[in-house]
Amino acid sequence: MSELSTKEITYLAGVGPKKAEVLKQELKIQSYEDLLYHFPYKYVDRSRTFKIREISSTSSHIQLQGKVIGLNKVGSGKSERLVAKFADDTGVIELVWFKFIKQIKGNLDANAEYIIFGKPTKFNQSYNIVHPEMEKVDESKPKVTAGLQAFYHTTERMKKGYLNSKGIQKMQESIFLSFKGAISETLPAYIVQQYKLMILDQALRTVHFPPDSQALQQAQFRLKFEELFYIQLSILKLKNQRSRSIKGHIFATVGDYFNHFFFNNLPFELTGAQKRVIREIRNDVGSGRQMNRLLQGDVGSGKTMVALMVMLIALDNNYQACLMAPTEILASQHFESILELLKGMDLNVKLLTGSSKKKEREQIHAELLSGELQILIGTHALLENIVQFKNLGMVIIDEQHRFGVAQRAKLWAKNTIPPHVLVMTATPIPRTLAMTVYGDLDVSVIDELPPGRKPIETKHYFHNKRNNLNHFIKAEIEKGRQIYVVYPLIEESEKMDFKNLAEGLEYMQSAFPDYKTTMVHGKMKPAEKDAAMQEFACGDAQILVATTVIEVGVNVPNASVMIIESAERFGLSQLHQLRGRVGRGAEQSYCILMTGYKLGEDTKKRMGIMVDSNDGFEIAEADMKLRGPGDLEGTQQSGLPFELKIANITRDAQLLQHARNVANAILDNDPTLEKPENQVLNKQLTKLARQKMNWSLIS
Repeated sequence: MSELSTKEITYLAGVGPKKAEVLKQELKIQSYEDLLYHFPYKYVDRSRTFKIREISSTSSHIQLQGKVIGLNKVGSGKSERLVAKFADDTGVIELVWFKFIKQIKGNLDANAEYIIFGKPTKFNQSYNIVHPEMEKVDESKPKVTAGLQAFYHTTERMKKGYLNSKGIQKMQESIFLSFKGAISETLPAYIVQQYKLMILDQALRTVHFPPDSQALQQAQFRLKFEELFYIQLSILKLKNQRSRSIKGHIFATVGDYFNHFFFNNLPFELTGAQKRVIREIRNDVGSGRQMNRLLQGDVGSGKTMVALMVMLIALDNNYQACLMAPTEILASQHFESILELLKGMDLNVKLLTGSSKKKEREQIHAELLSGELQILIGTHALLENIVQFKNLGMVIIDEQHRFGVAQRAKLWAKNTIPPHVLVMTATPIPRTLAMTVYGDLDVSVIDELPPGRKPIETKHYFHNKRNNLNHFIKAEIEKGRQIYVVYPLIEESEKMDFKNLAEGLEYMQSAFPDYKTTMVHGKMKPAEKDAAMQEFACGDAQILVATTVIEVGVNVPNASVMIIESAERFGLSQLHQLRGRVGRGAEQSYCILMTGYKLGEDTKKRMGIMVDSNDGFEIAEADMKLRGPGDLEGTQQSGLPFELKIANITRDAQLLQHARNVANAILDNDPTLEKPENQVLNKQLTKLARQKMNWSLIS
């Protein structure tokens, strides 16, 4: 395989420098190996040749055999096309070309028998095939198109350079013709034998040129298993390495700060899930190993309370703690709520954001170094080099998917012995994604809401229900409740979005002249934003018109209605996050999804799922099925250790678990992969790591 990775695609027969440059730019294909691992996205059965009379409106791609009996150029200029009459013994069909007309006309032989392949479409009551694949029938040679034909993703630029799906297939054929030896194995022989896997050489040949569907399934299984196995092996090996080599502060004591808070300041009894998570964290911080734990909890489940109590354990052991949030609004809210919770306790807690004044900053820096400042809450400002602690023992990162891994890594450098790390997210992560993107972290889940919370009622309205909605809003405000109205924000069209928001503000002000409406969006200065939020939070404004800046962390228990305008422009997880801004008090809360009438099937499914379910994990699984793992917020940034080329962590969830079990069993027996039979594993991990830097070591 190493030989294939060093052979440049330029030198493959039929490629050359121009096509090689297109392949590099469009698909990042530079070597023979890159091309071999550019897998087909679908297959069409070409084992059967149809008759023209058998074509119907349900026909997909079909294969025909016959002769060209007529050929004409039609139209001129941009509308010019080449039309051929193609006949077999049952009828006639038209073949149409809009491009490469001169070449095609020059190559067609009126006396030859052809096999054609393409997708029939109906036009003026008769069928035609646009840009069919064609090859002359040569009775002296075996038919190469029998069986399943692979289709490859290409781009418009590639198609212009004769690199369509058929062109890619011919290049794959050239590799196998030019490469005489067997492709070297990338898994140990004992794994291939134990799990009855197809050998790599056969799997790669079969996945590109499958003789039948059974062989194709076996080849795909082998390649998917290997891909998922190496992801899990990489993650678990690094996790084991970290637990062996990176020592952690030992928090041996649960002392006065924690106990005073628990018995005197705790505003409500902890849920069973909160108690379980705190026990898990206490075990980690008392073990002598550095904690790296992911805390998942749906919106309003009480993660911040857990974070505070964990920080108090750090203080009881004479360490400092910090909490980093992605926005100033959220950092300020954490600061204010934590100060309120700690009322009466003699603790030094401060807030550091981009808006902090120079004098405040200087005082914070000095108190951190002296150890006088015990808890620091802030934004990205905590990452600045000038922010140095005397003895940082606990780092909490809220909504961690908002931070890049390189940024989060900076917090590790704030102490000689890395601090314990707890990363929190209110975006529930499907189990399969947690096993891959966050597979090196220990995972805790708060899976119950505090007592007294009522499930949020979600409704989907079209725009014709606007008057009904306004009556409902007025009735809720007259009960003393408050209303969020959220508009989508797409970066590419900020002007349009701002116009929508401004019009939304104007509409709400005219529809509800007796009530105060305020507005918040991401382009406002922090002071303006905070003032508007404060106006809403303290009840002076009854309606808040906003962008998704209020998606995370804003806590106004009196707000009972969340209206999401143009809800079709949001993903499921984001809709669920926005819905979580209400339902934070004891009163019944509502989420109204407003959309236009014309909705695609996926959008209808999203609206239906939101109306039917309040379960964040159920919604996250559905979101991943609809959108794919790579599109989920945060997963691109956090990244898989290696790129998935054939496996899909949603569809292949069982195989993923199997691959993880196999990787775990190998590492239990050989933690550093030093045994002779595992040398191929180390070699492959090193190679894969070179292809994509692995950030798994960083929480």
